Amino acid sequence: MITTSSNEIRNMFDQIAPIYDDLNDWLSFGQHHIWKEMTVKWSGAKLGDTCLDLCCGSGDLVFKLTRHIGKKGLVYGVDFSAAQLAIAQKRSRKEYHASPINWIEGDALQLPLDNNTFDAITMAYGLRNVKDIPQCMKEVHRVLKPGKKAAILDFHRPQSNLAIGFQNWYLDNIVVPVGSWIGYQEEYTYIKSSLDCFPRGKEQVEIALKVGFTQATHYSIVNDMMGVLVVTKFR
Repeated sequence: MITTSSNEIRNMFDQIAPIYDDLNDWLSFGQHHIWKEMTVKWSGAKLGDTCLDLCCGSGDLVFKLTRHIGKKGLVYGVDFSAAQLAIAQKRSRKEYHASPINWIEGDALQLPLDNNTFDAITMAYGLRNVKDIPQCMKEVHRVLKPGKKAAILDFHRPQSNLAIGFQNWYLDNIVVPVGSWIGYQEEYTYIKSSLDCFPRGKEQVEIALKVGFTQATHYSIVNDMMGVLVVTKFR
């Protein structure tokens, strides 16, 4: 688990909110949009569904979900960063009108949402930042409808020493210098330290099964440097 406090993490995401979207595009060469589309598809979201994007940030996955569920569907975007939510709402008013969106400032460890509410749940780059991963997964299980899926995208530590070396080089020589150049060195140095504490795919599967999911599969992508955990609730 991470040792940085929840308030520190919230403040960090508030601070980087103005440049968050642009930096994601630069640092992933635009590929993060492909990974997020994969996550939405793995969630099983379909026309007319009620969906949740947890730790929604500035809204990327929320807007992708709206295109899958159509105007009769409904999406909830939940995040603990008020600054990120403000940008998401601004983007929504300006760019997206596909389906209704409810924006909620809330804690992923204690969601202000009813049991068995959602047909699909997504999460991108949020699980790594929560203080208690099993508790977060319990909340995902609680609010997901029986028979439905959640898909969780995040960084992943590869098994191969060569891939680990490349990932460390990328973080040390691309991510942190870019963050430093725009005045956010500390915030982007944090990615590497948070990744060092983050469970690998097999451990994520074990956590998901322990909290009640009946099926759990971790899909490695981008040469095992990213991963999508797909979980199914049957009861």
